[in-house]
Amino acid sequence: MLGFEDSGKLLGLLNGGEERTLEQIVTDFNSKFPRSLHLYACSALEFLLSDPKAACDEQAEKFERAFVLHLLGSSTTVKNSRELLNHSAADFVKTFDISLHSFPQREHMQQQYCAKIQPEPLKCSFKDNSVNNVIPDPDVPHGCNSNSSEFDGPGVTSKIGSGNRDETIAGLLPSISLEGFTPQWIRPFPPRLPITDGELCWLNPDFNHELLWDYGMCADTSRGAAVRDLIAKALKGALVPAQQERVLVELANDPKLVYHCGLTPKKLPELVENNPMIAVEILIKLISSPEISEYFTVLVNMEMSLHSMEVVNRLTTTIELPTEFLHTYISNCIGACQGIKDRYMQNRLVRLVCVFLQSLIRNKIINVHDIFIEVQAFCIEFSRIREAAGLFRLLKTLE
Repeated sequence: MLGFEDSGKLLGLLNGGEERTLEQIVTDFNSKFPRSLHLYACSALEFLLSDPKAACDEQAEKFERAFVLHLLGSSTTVKNSRELLNHSAADFVKTFDISLHSFPQREHMQQQYCAKIQPEPLKCSFKDNSVNNVIPDPDVPHGCNSNSSEFDGPGVTSKIGSGNRDETIAGLLPSISLEGFTPQWIRPFPPRLPITDGELCWLNPDFNHELLWDYGMCADTSRGAAVRDLIAKALKGALVPAQQERVLVELANDPKLVYHCGLTPKKLPELVENNPMIAVEILIKLISSPEISEYFTVLVNMEMSLHSMEVVNRLTTTIELPTEFLHTYISNCIGACQGIKDRYMQNRLVRLVCVFLQSLIRNKIINVHDIFIEVQAFCIEFSRIREAAGLFRLLKTLE
């Protein structure tokens, strides 16, 4: 795009060319405009001369049509193009003889030149309806230098007809696009295809889906093959001391093996009943896993037994368990004792629960005041059992 200064140079060449030869004007043009600006300069000329082509316009002056035909090489006069360059515009008008010229029809000119310089246009209804960005002021007659209107375009501060028309046009040229205002081709978004039953659903993070990291991704799972085999056996029965030691050593050397050992929250009760020590070590190493809450939920809801209390008791001395988990587990223990019909099994389970609660209280793992009423009622209900009476006396010392 031409700047304001280059636009002024172009208008200077046009306004001062009436008495100068074309060859002089072309020489000045080449000296003032580098080849990189020729396209923009010619586009600016096309903007200034946006009227119908003079070679085809029957309403235009004959000498104008003849001059354009000379430039196009379609003139039938004896003057050649070289001779024309040696004449000024004024000389051409003075020496113009209409009898020496023939003027072809518009259709002939369009077939001869437009087809050569323009490729086959794209058949597009939107492009055909584009709007030319050269819009005349409806309030100012063409060629009138009235002082009644203003143009406040970009870079233009002067009035049309204020006596400085060249400055106004020079300010217009840098802000004019080479193309028209083509209507925007608005297309609606295509509808989504229906999702079939067997199709996988695409997860888009923008929909606030909670994504979980797969710690086993790209991991070498072959090293945990021996541990997986031993854990599979541990779910079915107690391991011999050598096997149990092997699992504990492997987990100590590589704590991440707990993610590849094959244990799931659903299988935890089987491991607790058959191999409580291994269950304790695995739960300790899973404490930072996002799945630890699922393991705690299974542990607190599983059937009460000596091994489950052993696992919970060892966990309380090693890691900090959630307070809600401990309170729920204690309530389940008390409820399990009250629900047993067999007197012998009931007395045995009450002794285990009382020893378990005394251990938690003495080690200050729980705040006894949070469950004081519930534990006190439990001790009174089973006061016939020595361990329950001992737990009651311990509660009295803490009041």
